[in-house]
Amino acid sequence: MPPTRRSVLVAAAAATAALPLGLAGCYRAVDTTGQVAFDTELPIPPLAEATIDAAGRRTFELTAQHGRREFRAGRQTDTYGFNGDYLGPTLRARRGEEVGIRVRNDIDEETSVHWHGMHLPAQADGGPHQPIAPGGTWEPAWHVDQPAATLWYHPHPHGRTEAHVQRGLAGMFILDDDRESELNLPREYGVDDIPVIVQDKRFDDDGQFDESNTANAGMLGDTVLVNGAVGPFLSVNTRYVRLRVLNASTARTYYFGFSDDQEFAVIATDGGLLESPHWTKRVLMSPGERIEMIVESTPGRATVLRSFPPDPDERVFGDSNGGGDSLDILELRPASELTDSSDLPEQLATIPRMVEADATVTRSFSLQGQKINGQRMDMNRIDETVLVDTVEVWEVSNDHGQYHNFHIHDVQFQVLDADENLPEAKGWKDTVFMPRRSRKRLIMRFADYVDPTMPYMYHCHLLRHEDQGMMGQFLVLGPGQEPQFGSGEHEHD
Repeated sequence: MPPTRRSVLVAAAAATAALPLGLAGCYRAVDTTGQVAFDTELPIPPLAEATIDAAGRRTFELTAQHGRREFRAGRQTDTYGFNGDYLGPTLRARRGEEVGIRVRNDIDEETSVHWHGMHLPAQADGGPHQPIAPGGTWEPAWHVDQPAATLWYHPHPHGRTEAHVQRGLAGMFILDDDRESELNLPREYGVDDIPVIVQDKRFDDDGQFDESNTANAGMLGDTVLVNGAVGPFLSVNTRYVRLRVLNASTARTYYFGFSDDQEFAVIATDGGLLESPHWTKRVLMSPGERIEMIVESTPGRATVLRSFPPDPDERVFGDSNGGGDSLDILELRPASELTDSSDLPEQLATIPRMVEADATVTRSFSLQGQKINGQRMDMNRIDETVLVDTVEVWEVSNDHGQYHNFHIHDVQFQVLDADENLPEAKGWKDTVFMPRRSRKRLIMRFADYVDPTMPYMYHCHLLRHEDQGMMGQFLVLGPGQEPQFGSGEHEHD
């Protein structure tokens, strides 16, 4: 039997004591079920064009720019976008390729671009130490060496990440490899292989993004956009459709399922394919997380991708953080006749399980009060140093009265002791949900890249928390190497 909402959250809820009503007594849950018109065809972000240079490098161009879009009839909203007015094109590359990206900043403030989930040198990571000045450019390059996966890109300027993502600077980055290409899976981009970039917004009376509304978690909206559209529907013409779901919201955690309560197969998490399909009726996704789900359609029978209340009793999320909200996301409209295909493969990938006995270091990270281990982010302080080609266990504890999550740059990790009812127990992750009063142990290997001068980040991916200082930084060093870290500021112009 697929897990119920209670079994999905049981491990967290068991460790959580009930709190007084407090803000929860005043919080009015958002419920849009049955109220969304679904009168807009789902836009599909275009695949970015690339050039191949003489050395065989696949090169993309991205420009962060101002824009305007009509999300609501008769109201133009000021936005940011990459190569357009809102969001950005989907970048796509293959394992083994050399990739280069020329990023230009045409907005009127400093920004950066981070390749979330990518294994790459620190100099190319796009964190807060690699700002791009207005009118400036940045040209990172790296060798793609990780499994097929659904990744994404977004700004990472220190103290301004939430605002830049909220205004529209984000896009998907898909990686392919030979193993995934051999599988019988939906793979025609925009036809049966669909990017689903989910964000929640709140608009003011003039149609602008309302950035003043906040919960403890950050900005929570009452209007959902998918790929930049309000109330979208997807015309389905095949028996199976693959949804690459990205939670690109800055604060909201979703609890996805379907209005008809049908099962679906989760085939991939942040870092790529699972070993076999994980059948379920619900999946929890906090900001920054990705899954790939396979949905089987019935001819002529529509269904709605919905976010069910993830924590109606507010025992896991904390007060007034959207735990009681119900949101209709995307309507799937199957045709009266569907192109058939064979059943899904039972074996998707081979995932070697990492074992704690191989870890040479165990580190502890306490999340509390927008701080990690009692400290706010300091751009001039290195918090941890890691030896390359070693395995470590990071014990992350949420000692706070609300939920957080935890993202680590450069690596994909496995979650030790995870609830087997959750996809996070079965695949590679770079971002993990942290209910309040919870503890998770993450195991990872730091491979390939060393740099004594440029750090990677770890942080809460509730972006307001990150902006407020819930972030730290680490260097990966070679044997005998010492940190050579200065101010770390290397502005590109």
